[in-house]
Amino acid sequence: MKREKNWSRFGREGGRLGDYARSDLALESPAPAAEQTEERVDLEGDFGGGPVVITRRREDSGASSVTLACGRITARGEGALEPLSDLVARELRRMAERLLGRTPGPSCRVLAVGLGNAHMTPDAIGPHTVRRLTATRHLRDYDEALFASLGCCELSALVPGVLGQTGVESGELVRSAVSLVRPDLVVAVDALAARSCERLASTIQLSDGGISPGAGVGNHRMAITEETMGCPVLAVGVPTVVDSSTLVWDALDKAGIGADALPEKLHRVLEEGRSFVVSPRDCDHMVELTCRLLAKAMNRVFGVEE
Repeated sequence: MKREKNWSRFGREGGRLGDYARSDLALESPAPAAEQTEERVDLEGDFGGGPVVITRRREDSGASSVTLACGRITARGEGALEPLSDLVARELRRMAERLLGRTPGPSCRVLAVGLGNAHMTPDAIGPHTVRRLTATRHLRDYDEALFASLGCCELSALVPGVLGQTGVESGELVRSAVSLVRPDLVVAVDALAARSCERLASTIQLSDGGISPGAGVGNHRMAITEETMGCPVLAVGVPTVVDSSTLVWDALDKAGIGADALPEKLHRVLEEGRSFVVSPRDCDHMVELTCRLLAKAMNRVFGVEE
């Protein structure tokens, strides 16, 4: 789960496979959940890919996540966006209600944050999703009757860029925006790293534990959490990359080959491989569909429905 984007450990007793495995996904964590339930939902219409598997997980720490395994989004096609966005919106609303203590509506102030680099396709999930949202915070002052007629949250949208573009930590910019907007809830959208290629563009994760931007590829930045922001943080993410070392270690693990059986030289090569990440060849189409899907769901819950 993308709480602080920790390294995920896996492998056999006494091995070192886990030293190289990166994942932001709760379902790929080797730690047992305090509670975990599963629901299967058939989409309305024949879009292939089988049912959507929704896994709700609560950690010993109290943090919780919801993971929607929906099959490769690009394989399901355009027609599946509506029913999928309905499912994502349902889970978003449930988690938001729990964090807010009430149903999202005109009395709620929500800050949507799109994390990542909009100019790098695998990292553009956050920026491209949030730019599709309908911001409404300014309408309350401009035309209160118009705002009331919309029946939506007071929604603000921020795309802070990345440290290399602005020279400022994303977390610092978000914290400054929080001090100005004073939201009841921050909804942070970001791309994730997975352990398995099967998860890419086929998994959507919601969590209440916050985000540490960039940590999925080894760049640990200021965390965006309830502790640092002063309000609840709902994290939304989709895995778009797997690092090359994790791919190799995952394949070895599935083959039953322990790390102790491998030469030290290979360990060093895989350590260096952490700098390289891979994404699907149709990554641009995958990101475009995913951003539309997430934006539809978020607008339905917090903004103006399309």
